[in-house]
Amino acid sequence: MKQFKTESKKLLDLMINSIYTNREIFLRELISNASDALDKLSFESLIKKDVNVTDALAINLAFDKDARTITVSDNGIGMTKDELDKNLGTIAHSGSEQFKEENADHQGDNIDIIGQFGVGFYSSFMVAQKVCVVSRAYGEKCAYMWESDGVHGYSVAEAADAELPESLQVDNSHGTVITLFLRPSTETEDTDQFLSEWKLRDLVRHYSNYVRYPIQMMVEKNRELPKPEDAGEDYTPQYEQYQELETLNSMTPIWKKRSSEVEQSDYDEFYKTTFHDWENPARTVSFHAEGALSYDALLFIPGRVPFDLYSKDYEKGLALYTSNVLIQEKCADLLPDCYNFVRGVVDSPDVTLNISRETLQQNSQLKAIARRVEKKITSELETMRDNDRAAYEQFFENFGRGLKFGIYSSYGAKADELADLLLFWSAREKKLVTLKEYAQGRSEGQDKIYYAAGSDRERLANMPVVKNALAHGYDVLLCTQDVDEFMFQVMRSYKAEALVPADAKESGADDSTDSTGSANKTASSENATSEPSLCDLEFTNVSAADLNLASEKEQEEAKTAGEKHKDLLEALAKALDGKVTSVTTSASLGEAPARVAAEGPVSLEMERVMEQGPDAGQMPKAQRVLEINPQHPVFQKLVAAQVSNDEEKLALYASLLYDQALLVEGLPVDDPVQFAKNVTELM
Repeated sequence: MKQFKTESKKLLDLMINSIYTNREIFLRELISNASDALDKLSFESLIKKDVNVTDALAINLAFDKDARTITVSDNGIGMTKDELDKNLGTIAHSGSEQFKEENADHQGDNIDIIGQFGVGFYSSFMVAQKVCVVSRAYGEKCAYMWESDGVHGYSVAEAADAELPESLQVDNSHGTVITLFLRPSTETEDTDQFLSEWKLRDLVRHYSNYVRYPIQMMVEKNRELPKPEDAGEDYTPQYEQYQELETLNSMTPIWKKRSSEVEQSDYDEFYKTTFHDWENPARTVSFHAEGALSYDALLFIPGRVPFDLYSKDYEKGLALYTSNVLIQEKCADLLPDCYNFVRGVVDSPDVTLNISRETLQQNSQLKAIARRVEKKITSELETMRDNDRAAYEQFFENFGRGLKFGIYSSYGAKADELADLLLFWSAREKKLVTLKEYAQGRSEGQDKIYYAAGSDRERLANMPVVKNALAHGYDVLLCTQDVDEFMFQVMRSYKAEALVPADAKESGADDSTDSTGSANKTASSENATSEPSLCDLEFTNVSAADLNLASEKEQEEAKTAGEKHKDLLEALAKALDGKVTSVTTSASLGEAPARVAAEGPVSLEMERVMEQGPDAGQMPKAQRVLEINPQHPVFQKLVAAQVSNDEEKLALYASLLYDQALLVEGLPVDDPVQFAKNVTELM
């Protein structure tokens, strides 16, 4: 008996127990090897006149429960005695890789060799206690048998006639038959599962469904027997079992076809079947890349939200294939977090795999594919936004939160890519708008994007500060998702086209009558062809304490009232006993008597969101400011209470105004019982 080369005993033990983590991939590896053997024969028939392939090339599976065997056979190129010794007796020697190297100049698109490392065959020993390989090379008379228990080495000898599998007993037959003698099942290792038609069919469809050659197996089926002519009315249909050779794989992957060759209904059916959805996808994206890095991609934007999308157990990623063989069911590295809802397939023969082909090596190839995938998704969403607004709004309702979180989690790094995909409810337009649309409709001289954040859009629209902003010509974005304000904090601003002042437009229209008309016309022409100038619009919460949207006159009046009644404001702050940092006058309240605003980086809405988290007690608090409307009748009552030195009534008014302002902001009052008593006392 010959010994394995290259410290094989240790290496083989390492391979069996360490390299592969999933035992069921043994069948994937054996089928891939069989596919390579068929490809080699097909290639030889193209370049050599004396090689003729008459039989249909195929891979066959079989199992025997009693003998506890699984057989994988092919009618490919086969192996000689020396090739059996070299390919199977030398671990990490890849005959397929050597074949690719030797025929690199002649190999075309019709040949797709899968093997790379020369170790996949040995995954058989994860489930088998003995492996027997019988092979006859094309054009050879003798067949040879390779046997090993994976521990004590291997043997290679000419196969006797009695040892030949049925497929190799025919004259001029060729190919390879691999028989696995399975280990007994234990409490920790269930090998019995592989001795079933259902399990083998499932493994083929999961890992090898798109291998280019048919994978066939004899399967048990039932059929109804013909009804006897003399059967009475009480006849019960009779059935018989029979066997039929069935092809288990679909062979042709849909993602390798050009989109012009595929109906959308076919894409829809593939999506629903593969990704277990009952609705058609909202969008389908198919693209192909050729060159130094070749790959095919088929992406789907779902029409509905997956039920577990926002759960901690959700796994993002695209199915990764190489040479039509599944490597990873969900390759997370191919998708950014903001597009975690996208489903699809990427197939590339060029990605670098680890030796087990279960995981990827991180390199520029994978990153390049991921970048292209991300750009294609972004482009498709932009097209949907511009050409099918209703569909895009539905998409954004489903997945918009993820886009916003993508900006926040990247600390604003993805803002340039994602900002124009965002939608917000416009208080003025009463519809969803993009940031670009908001910027185009802003007032002259406006250098901010105003927003209000809270849990309820209707309540936000009725807030005094929002109504006041609208009254002064400023639109306000009503934001109701918990991530909104955090996202604005990291975005800081939005780049928009600078508005052309009205007087500048008029000046440009009169250029022809100016004494320097020709020069002005030239300058105007140059400006028309140049890129538009950009400006940064700062995101600003209308609930900020330092915000003034009123006219200069209104602001001056509020300032004067504050200075005049400084003592009153200090008394109100004292009465609130540290609930607010200060009490001020404001001209931005419209018809409201007061409101609670926030100073510093933490807003009232941010505080509310953070208090719902597990670390609520450790989160920073908003610095609250009570703003009083000096034009409201209640202000005069406050003045009167202060003039009469009625500290009790002043404290009552202060508490009521503060609690009332909290309710308007959608925040709970500190003491609802006391609030009710205070209201009753004034009735």
